[in-house]
Amino acid sequence: MNTMNLSKKLKSKSFRLVGEAADAMQRECYVVGGYVRDLIIGRHSKDIDFVTVGSGIELATKVGENIGPRAHLAVYRNYGTAQLHFGKTELEFVGARRESYSRDSRNPIVEDGTLDDDLARRDFTINAMAISVNADTFGELIDRYDGLGDIERRIIRTPLDPDITFSDDPLRMMRAIRFATQLDFDIEPETFAALNRNAARIEIISGERIKDELMKIMASPRPSKGWYLLLRSGLLDFIFPELVRMKGVEVVHGRAHKDNFVHTMTVLDSVAAASENVWLRWAALLHDIGKPVTKHFDDERGWTFHNHNFIGAKMVKSIFRRMKLPQGSELTYVSKLVELHMRPIALVEDEVTDSAVRRLANYAEADLEDLMVLARADITSKDEARKARYLANFDLVEEKFRDIFAKDAELNRKNPVNGNEIMELFGLPQSPEVGYFTKSLKQAIKDCEIEDTRIAAFEYVLALAREKGIEPLFDPIEREKEVEAAAESGAADKSQPDKSQPDE
Repeated sequence: MNTMNLSKKLKSKSFRLVGEAADAMQRECYVVGGYVRDLIIGRHSKDIDFVTVGSGIELATKVGENIGPRAHLAVYRNYGTAQLHFGKTELEFVGARRESYSRDSRNPIVEDGTLDDDLARRDFTINAMAISVNADTFGELIDRYDGLGDIERRIIRTPLDPDITFSDDPLRMMRAIRFATQLDFDIEPETFAALNRNAARIEIISGERIKDELMKIMASPRPSKGWYLLLRSGLLDFIFPELVRMKGVEVVHGRAHKDNFVHTMTVLDSVAAASENVWLRWAALLHDIGKPVTKHFDDERGWTFHNHNFIGAKMVKSIFRRMKLPQGSELTYVSKLVELHMRPIALVEDEVTDSAVRRLANYAEADLEDLMVLARADITSKDEARKARYLANFDLVEEKFRDIFAKDAELNRKNPVNGNEIMELFGLPQSPEVGYFTKSLKQAIKDCEIEDTRIAAFEYVLALAREKGIEPLFDPIEREKEVEAAAESGAADKSQPDKSQPDE
């Protein structure tokens, strides 16, 4: 057992307040779990968990009384826990306990226990440490299972038999992978072997609990680590079979396609390095999810995945529903990016025209920047020259986006032909018809359907009017040509010497 005093790290007054209350009640009390782990690692942790030998609710009540009116106590008698809030501090209290499980449930039978009982029931050694807050032993580390050593070795290991640990509470298998991903630790070989042996037990865990762990994996600095571990452990077969089907390479007549699982992991990490937006990361994970469904071998073209983006976008909806992921704007966002992720690549393979760039911008709308992050990450070719060419073309596309947005800003300030001129042309009062003409004209210019000139604008408005059976009162094209001719004539006159005055 490691011996160490961490009193210098317990800087918050909360620890002394809790210790004083425990001493007054003649109770042992300890900081436990994730807070201790993070304190040793040097990782920020907000919530502080305390275990006392006795009633956690009674101790929390005593601490709250000592703090006074600032403290807000919440008691959960069914679970034997209490939470205490004051200021920005949140403390959680529970009595030391031991647990036993039935085969068909992860809900334990709970009994009062000792500190050793409580530490033994913890999921991993790095979470099975405690620090005393009693005055006589303040700051002393209790480490029965060498959690400190496992932190130094950067490994995830269960304190007791991993088969029992995972069979009792299968969610701990997801937590093992989540901690390994978040902390960039390895899973100890025997512990990992137990993951393989018990993977099927994950089926008794609710989708909501699995989703919570997946979200933490996706928020990690390198989320691919978690997905590779889920694949290797066998858990992925039960929680996300669509992703498993992306693994592997098929060869026909000596022609192979790339491993779409490996490609997806590369894209995911690239997006994660560029953005903390977890839903953009989900779009990266799912961008090629339709490929196994659409995979086809053509004797001339080789492997094809026609419409995998459209099929994938539809699959996103069923995947989100099954995995208890949000059904609102997050689903819409991910589905849209999966559907559009091929558009920037198709754009740079053809001539990059203003109208093509405009159409993509209109489809993507506010998500255009995220789409381009995904598109850049999707270029994983090992041909460095080809990769550089694509990325350079993306630079060109993004430059055109900036130019078009600047043009839009100017256009939003002024149309080439305004509403008053349209009213004069057709003898119309202020009316919905005038609004229709002006809005349609603005959109046509934005979509690069017509040039941003007065003559082109009048021609467009006249065509719309003919469709509605509205006749103009005069020919605006002729008037514009006369104005232009007069302007050119005036400019020419100004360029000639003024003969009305004598030369000097």
